[in-house]
Amino acid sequence: MSNNRLEQIIAGVAPLDKRSIEEAARHLDQLTKPPGSLGRLEEVAKQLAGIRGEPIPDLGKKAVVVMAADHGVCEEGVSAYPAEVTPQMVLNFLNGGAAVNVLSRHAGADVLCVDIGVNAELSDSRLRSHKIRMGTANMAKGPAMTREEAEEAVLVGAEIAAELVRDGYGLIATGDMGIGNTTASSAILTVLGGTDAAEAAGRGTGIDEERLRHKQAVIRQAIELNRPDAADPMDVLSKVGGLEIAGLAGVILGAAKHRCPVVIDGFISSAAALVAARLAPLSVRYMIASHLSQEQGHARLLEEIGLIPMLVMDMRLGEGTGAVLAFPLIEAAVKIMKEMATFANAGVSGALPAEQLQG
Repeated sequence: MSNNRLEQIIAGVAPLDKRSIEEAARHLDQLTKPPGSLGRLEEVAKQLAGIRGEPIPDLGKKAVVVMAADHGVCEEGVSAYPAEVTPQMVLNFLNGGAAVNVLSRHAGADVLCVDIGVNAELSDSRLRSHKIRMGTANMAKGPAMTREEAEEAVLVGAEIAAELVRDGYGLIATGDMGIGNTTASSAILTVLGGTDAAEAAGRGTGIDEERLRHKQAVIRQAIELNRPDAADPMDVLSKVGGLEIAGLAGVILGAAKHRCPVVIDGFISSAAALVAARLAPLSVRYMIASHLSQEQGHARLLEEIGLIPMLVMDMRLGEGTGAVLAFPLIEAAVKIMKEMATFANAGVSGALPAEQLQG
């Protein structure tokens, strides 16, 4: 049953609307500027047109989905923070006190916090509770979760994205919370990127050199023990991934299916995006990479997906903070399309035809 539903979502991810992209490109070239002079803003404007199927799209409301879950691999001492921080930070999100809350208020975006696998009993009317299990198992000793649990987590994310689109949200960002999740994300990159843990795994929450080497050894141990199949993204996700990573992969796929742009945050979100990209290659066209994280494997992750980040801010917090910072830039691309004058209606002389420029 789960498999069929997931297959339907993947099959529902369609190519971008070529005609809308072409119309947007023509409109951009008529605006009072040299062609292409707004660089990435113009590329984003055309991408948004293709996603939404209209040359000048209306994005509507904005939201960041913060998926929260715990990781059994924390037993191995891979993080500078104890696992208890995950539920504590969830309450911080709900109370509006985290960095993502501050930056979302600044950007005029809503924060939706989802418990998809926190290892604590959380009861709060402001929390979206979709707990699959009380955190993953220790992947250094066996699979992080079953394939069915991973699929269920992906479906949770896809349904949340679908609900947001139905409720008028036209720009969705991915956010995460889960102590130990850089270890799981590094393991995903190691397998799907065909690299080594030494290249994939960085300092995460700020661990020292000795603990970093230990973290890399734990990742190698988990991969050797579980033998995830690089040709099967769900196998990788279930064996060495995380519930919030699976949920975010679902958010990305669900947004793509419903023709909604999805803004990818940092390292953990990009691990989820890589899984989504391998499950549904067309979903990449619906992704906008917000920033390049300070986490050492992030550039490699973005390269594997085929995304170029909009910002370089030396951030490594997660939560969706980088993605929310990119919201105003994305909205700026739409405003250029809507509000900038054309050469004709501004009475400004346009560029000379190419044949008049020769000689």
